[in-house]
Formats: sequence, C-alpha cells, structure tokens
Amino acid sequence: MKSLQIFSGNAHRSLAEEICQYLGIGLGRANTTRFPDGEFNFQILENVRGGDVFIVQSTCPPVDSHLMELLIMIDAFRRSSADRITAVIPYYGYARGDKKDRPRIPISARLVANLITTAGANRVLAVDLHAPQIQGFFDIPVDHLFAAPVMIDYFDSNPIEDLVVVAPDPGGAERARAYAKRLNADFAIVDKRRDKSQPGHSEAEVMHVVGNVEGRNALIVDDMVDTAGTLTKVAEALHKKGAQKILTSCVHAVLSGNAIERICSSPLEKVITTNSMPPKEECAPSRFEYLSIAPLLAEAIKSIHEESSVSRLFI
Repeated sequence: MKSLQIFSGNAHRSLAEEICQYLGIGLGRANTTRFPDGEFNFQILENVRGGDVFIVQSTCPPVDSHLMELLIMIDAFRRSSADRITAVIPYYGYARGDKKDRPRIPISARLVANLITTAGANRVLAVDLHAPQIQGFFDIPVDHLFAAPVMIDYFDSNPIEDLVVVAPDPGGAERARAYAKRLNADFAIVDKRRDKSQPGHSEAEVMHVVGNVEGRNALIVDDMVDTAGTLTKVAEALHKKGAQKILTSCVHAVLSGNAIERICSSPLEKVITTNSMPPKEECAPSRFEYLSIAPLLAEAIKSIHEESSVSRLFI
C-alpha cells in the first residue's frame, strides 16, 4: 500500500498535528514560510513520490491567502509525483457564493472548486459545506463530512433539560430537525427576512418564532457564525418569547468584525463550536467551547487511504 503522508499549510497547523497524533504518524516536513513581499514560499522537505498525500488547510480568514497556499501546495505535490492528492478543507471559503441570487454576481464557490481541481487535487474532504450542492461543483470525488456526531456526543454527555432545538431560518430547518430527533427534543423555527439592499446582506431582521419556547431551554443550531448579526437577533427574539437558557451550536465560528462583542452582550449563554478553524484568542472559555473534529477527520483520512467506506462516520 502506498504511504500515508499528511501535510499542513499555515491556516490551522495545530489541527493537522492533532490528526497526525490520532493516527500515530508524523506531520510531513515542508517549508511554509513567506518571501519578504508576502508570496508563499513552499517546499516539500521529504520524498512524496508515489505517496498518498493529504493536505490539511482550512480556507479561513484571511481566505484569499490561505486559498492561495492550498493551490500552491497542491501544485507542488503534483509536480513531485505524489500518487494521490487529497485536499482536506475543514472550512471551505467562498461557500456562500453558491448561486446567482442577484444580477451580475459570480458563483465563487464553483470558481474555487475549479481552481482546486486545476491545481491538481484528486479528491476533496470537506466538513459541513454551507451549501451541499457545492459537491457537484467538483469533477473529482468529494467526501462531505458532518460534525453532527461530534455535537450530539457533546450534548449527550452534557444533557440540557426541557430542550427545544431552534432553526435560525427555514434553510436550516433540516439540520435543526435532525438534532432535535437525535436529542429527543422539541423543534422550533425562526422566520426572518434579510435586507438584500445592504452590501453583503449579512444582517437580518427577525420576524417571529414558530414553536413553543416559553420557559424552555433553547439550542440554536447553525452551520456558521460570521458577524453574529443573525444569531444575536434570533437569541433576542427567543428571549422576548420567554426562553430561559439560550445556547447555540455551530460548526464554523468565523466571528468576523465585532461578532464576539455582539455575542457577549446578547442573551446567549454559550457558543459550542468546532475547531474547523483556529480558535480566536478573545473567546472566553466560559462563553465559547471548542470541540475537536480531528478524530472525525482522522478516521475519514484512514478510510480514504485504506479504500474503505467513509459513510460509516455519518452514523
């Protein structure tokens, strides 16, 4: 069997090291410095000819910089005759650009998929893509993992009494309903309307809560928290409807701008998220709890390398 080799860029090296520790192998040696002008200076420092190479690189902020690192690394491994190159992308940047919902805009998620494929990747391993259809943007195999098992295990170990799981919008209803079923909890949904006249339209106006949350403990389930504008407004709406304890679970804690300040001044008691991107130093442990997806990714990498089923990780 060809050798398993794992390498990392500068986006989230600690996650790659944790994956390697789980698998009992060393992280591949490479130069990941930058030239004085800011260009990425990458060189592989060990033989990868015929190897089964996995590149762990979240395209988290700064997205463009980390995406360019990923593309350069893929190109280097292709030119070094690696047998198979798998891009392990715990957080897929530009995922929100998955369709043309306004005139004269790009489909950025498709462009990124084309770049990764053209650079020479043979396979992609991703976690909780913002839009599932992004898998279809690739002409190479995509293994799409979900962090739900990690989250469910956490809440099974830390049960919340009288729980109601809340979808922050109709688009997240399927995810929240699946959590509610696994946690044997009730389900509610928040109807909201985005102001698309604003650039980026990242703010949202919450309209009303559908479901009974009065006197209950609410868990808002989402895939991503960026500016936290929507999240905090949903929390405020639940608070006004009489919810007691309000928490949220999200896979990708982007936390742009003043998101942390917004969360800390909102009715939210805790944010449970994953380490799909490096934790922010400003996140107080009392308010933010990070769960590791390294074992999940490690098991997926092991299955891909051994040509066994990855779907076992969805159970």
